[in-house]
Amino acid sequence: MHLTRTDDHGTQVDALPGRVGLAAVLDDLDRRLRRTVAPCRTPHRAWTWETLDQRDPVWWPQGISVGAEPAQVLVSWYSTEGGSRVSVLDLRSRRYRHVELVRPTADGYEPLRVHAGGLAWRGTTLYVAATRAGLWVCDTGDVVRTANGYVLPVRHRLAPSEPFRFSFVGLDGEALVFGEYDNATATKRLGRGLPDGPIAVHEAGVRRAQGVAHVDGRWYVTASNGTRRLGTVWSGPEGGLREHRNAVPVGPEDLAYDPASDRLWTVTEHPGRRWVVSVRRRRFG
Repeated sequence: MHLTRTDDHGTQVDALPGRVGLAAVLDDLDRRLRRTVAPCRTPHRAWTWETLDQRDPVWWPQGISVGAEPAQVLVSWYSTEGGSRVSVLDLRSRRYRHVELVRPTADGYEPLRVHAGGLAWRGTTLYVAATRAGLWVCDTGDVVRTANGYVLPVRHRLAPSEPFRFSFVGLDGEALVFGEYDNATATKRLGRGLPDGPIAVHEAGVRRAQGVAHVDGRWYVTASNGTRRLGTVWSGPEGGLREHRNAVPVGPEDLAYDPASDRLWTVTEHPGRRWVVSVRRRRFG
């Protein structure tokens, strides 16, 4: 499989007034995170949102990625009413802010209507999982300040050369890793490769896979178990994943790896049970 660049909005993005970049958002965080403990069997660090975001029935956390600065984390959300956003987190100050994801139009922009099930953040480039449409690509330097806050426009889309459901996405060095969610079977696929190169795809054998990381030849996959049971982490070499039950809280979503700390990060989605969670990778081999 290959990814092909399409839907190029670069000219429209460059023409948008008020571009201030991600640094302006980090200097203007307007909400507070709270350190907490999340229910799971793995030693961890956890944070949770302000009450309105913790309980919101419209906006649902999905993707997560860690920046070059370990204290900086991005979390994506989708709206049941259409649209998507990214929360910019600073764990040192325990503050965050929402930034709406938008798609440029002839006369401005419109909400980016994607599930945003995964994020991959490298430098100023941000990849957003868009299910069967592939991956939308943003440049964090394009953040625009508006009268109502901040928006981040997409620049282009990476479309797959064959049908593939981009449910989540992550990074392995220069490579992207991504995979498919399926609630009915355990035969959905994982992929790995450079954005402009061939993508190797294989069967995952994990039902309800929600996120993926790949480190030193080993795969790590989060899986959900409904709205009442704790989540699972699968780990191991290709074709030999082992299940670690109750490893993460209920409703785990995307998975991110931070090489600086050798930790795995996930975010949970259900209202009233929403956490950002970090665990040691070596707990899973």
